[in-house]
Amino acid sequence: MGIIDVVELRKHFPVKRKAFAAQEWLKAVDGLNFSVKDGAVFALVGESGSGKSTVARLILRLISPTSGRILFRERDIQELKGASLKDFRKSVQIIFQDPFASLNPRMTVFDTVSEPLKIHRLAPRPELKDRVAGLLKSVGLHADILSRYPHEFSGGQRQRICIARALAVSPKVLVADEPLSALDVSIQAQILNILQELRKQSNISFIFISHDLRVVQYFSDEIGVMYLGKIVELAGTDDLFRDPLHPYTIELLSSAPQIKPGRKREVLKGDVPSPIDIPPGCPFHPRCPKRFDPCDKVVPELKEAKDRLVSCHLF
Repeated sequence: MGIIDVVELRKHFPVKRKAFAAQEWLKAVDGLNFSVKDGAVFALVGESGSGKSTVARLILRLISPTSGRILFRERDIQELKGASLKDFRKSVQIIFQDPFASLNPRMTVFDTVSEPLKIHRLAPRPELKDRVAGLLKSVGLHADILSRYPHEFSGGQRQRICIARALAVSPKVLVADEPLSALDVSIQAQILNILQELRKQSNISFIFISHDLRVVQYFSDEIGVMYLGKIVELAGTDDLFRDPLHPYTIELLSSAPQIKPGRKREVLKGDVPSPIDIPPGCPFHPRCPKRFDPCDKVVPELKEAKDRLVSCHLF
């Protein structure tokens, strides 16, 4: 058991393609199982539309699952109420992809970062300014920005403010949903170094969602590779990059830009099928270069192979 345990998690959204058409279901998350250990970084990777951000919102209880359970320290978060729910909200925080959209344009930096301290009554009012200044300093910002507004900052500075706000309540878990994708490459490195330093100092667990495999390789301990709402391979970071097993993982890694190419670069062929019309059998089989007879008929189980879990008929 970890600090966060996801058990058979599903989230299906009702959709209608036309005004009077029959209701169908978009399977954004379809049977996920994984565990996040104390002080570790668990990464979710995959193409756009694979369900990564939906998982983040489910873990934060921003939306409710169709079925399955999310356990925080062995307690189902859907059953939390009152003080226990408030404690959960304090313990699990998120850093969103777009720092400008996640900041209130009418609130100053002081108001933004001090708000969680006020809500959870973590500091008396006379101490708020010093607490906020300390939080800003921990992410590389100075106290002279307290009275300024979000539009006065660069994207990297806004993301630092968002990180300071998340850290205000001393969370146990940080869900980072593509926290670097809206930033320039040089700024990405600075934000990543801040997250790495926070991890060393405070032993925070991370659920790190990204499509940038270079960042994931540097920052994570364990990786779940998602495709059409399912995890197709789950392995330690070093094992996955050294010896990927699932054909989708192999194609994903080989398509990533490399300064010194170690393997032949390939580009995934075809488009991701619609999560409304998921193909029968293995969902990856229409694009898989290694498909054979059972792939289009039988859904492969996520099972152990070579010290990891992989969902493929080849293993």
